Amino acid sequence: MATNSRGQFNSRLGFVLAAAGSAVGLGNIWKFPFEVGAGGGAAFVLIYLAFCFLLCFPVMISEIAIGRKTQLNAVGAFKKLGHHNWAWVGFMGVVAGVLILSFYNVVAGWAFGYFLEMAQGNFDFGSVEKFVGFTADWEHIFIYGIVFMGITALIVSKGIQGGIEKAAKILMPTLFAMIIGLMIYAFTLSDAMAGIEYYLVPDFSEITGEVIYSALGQAFFSLSLGMGALITYGSYVSRKQDIVRSAALITLTDVSVAFLAGLMIFPFVAFLNAGDMSSVSGGPGLIFMTLPGVFESLGPLLGKIIGAVFFLLLSFAALTSTVSLLEVPVAYLVDEKKIKRPVAVWSMAIIIFAIGIPSLLSYGASETLSAFVNLFKADANGVLKETALPFLDFVELIASDTFLPLGGTFIAIFTAYVWKKNNLNAELMEGRATSSQWLSKYIDFAIMFICPIILGAITIITILERFFGIQVF
Repeated sequence: MATNSRGQFNSRLGFVLAAAGSAVGLGNIWKFPFEVGAGGGAAFVLIYLAFCFLLCFPVMISEIAIGRKTQLNAVGAFKKLGHHNWAWVGFMGVVAGVLILSFYNVVAGWAFGYFLEMAQGNFDFGSVEKFVGFTADWEHIFIYGIVFMGITALIVSKGIQGGIEKAAKILMPTLFAMIIGLMIYAFTLSDAMAGIEYYLVPDFSEITGEVIYSALGQAFFSLSLGMGALITYGSYVSRKQDIVRSAALITLTDVSVAFLAGLMIFPFVAFLNAGDMSSVSGGPGLIFMTLPGVFESLGPLLGKIIGAVFFLLLSFAALTSTVSLLEVPVAYLVDEKKIKRPVAVWSMAIIIFAIGIPSLLSYGASETLSAFVNLFKADANGVLKETALPFLDFVELIASDTFLPLGGTFIAIFTAYVWKKNNLNAELMEGRATSSQWLSKYIDFAIMFICPIILGAITIITILERFFGIQVF
């Protein structure tokens, strides 16, 4: 049978950890905490949680169900269900996975490089000038990227149980342990409560249309939806497993990592700024420029240990995502082109690394690629301004910000109106001990109306704002 030849997750725990690892990534560590702080603290958290479970949860269930029903990759799944003309949705997901991994591996290389620097006590890499110099040093980033892609390919080449599941069972618990350990230590620092207050005390006056849009986007993107990763992982799930319960655990795990990351990071930032949180900024600046200063202030030995552990944590978070990103095109080659897994893995790893070279060069190494295209981006005040985007940011805009919500929109439409909700419900009943009627009704309603409408709106808003400069909020 296809299940035996392709491999299968050995347990529900293995599947949940692997799928949660796919969702958990760099965005959980550097993007989510800042979005929370900028969006009204606990108020943003509540909106984010609502979107995770009300919008993303039904899409996740649909993807896993399609994968398990067909036992095939994102492209083959649509074909096996008898809808060849919908295979382009799966293929778009495969392309999105390839493009995302091409630049994600570069940023993962930055994290791995900083781990090495922190382990040596090179805290001065936290300045703006040093960070720019670090990313422009393409020879070192090239090596870090090769190492990271090599580790990713090695894990994926060992198959589902021996590679992906085994790695997830090691990486995810270790990730949680490091986050909790760093969080507990951060709580002991002076002014830590100022950071926690900034993060958690709600300020509903900060809630705007832009904040709601950001919370919605963060929820969808953080759960690794719309690119076929969960269709692919779902194809390795046993029919004895409860998809709904597994999806709930995956969502809870991803949300927990993001939430704990904020409790870890903001006390560190408050400690460095003596409790002043008025000038906090997010993204790479927070991680690669602000936090090394925090670690330096802890002293040469303790700072070296804490700094190295933090960037090792960041590298682990990246690795859990790069593994799933590589598995998407590999599964396509194995299923559709009948290429043996080791050949598919290493050939795709080489191709994707090569595709990522322009992204690698676009943060200072090449002037042309560092200002690749002029598109619109919001400034600190939320006003759209035409900005020269690096090649890496441009690929992220196309693959992550545009393809993923578009893919999610069509997956919801396909599930509700082409595959039909009755077939979805029949698949969800496999492996379920009990069925909640109200939950089943909500999933049906969400897939038919809420998910396609809201995800479609996200796609349209992104295109209008980023490509045409039309301010919606």
